Amino acid sequence: MPITKNDNQERKYNAQVVYPIISNGDTIGTVILMSKEANQKMNEVEKKVAQSAATFLGTQMEI
Repeated sequence: MPITKNDNQERKYNAQVVYPIISNGDTIGTVILMSKEANQKMNEVEKKVAQSAATFLGTQMEI
């Protein structure tokens, strides 16, 4: 599913990881990693990076 849209309806990004930022049980945002490389798939490293970033941001936003 494309996240971004351009005027030419071209796909700029070939792979993506989307992870929600959760604070106090509510979703307050999203961490998105995108790749422009052809024939590239996101692997476990990119998934863990997005998860770590989202977890860190979620804990920073808690009151």
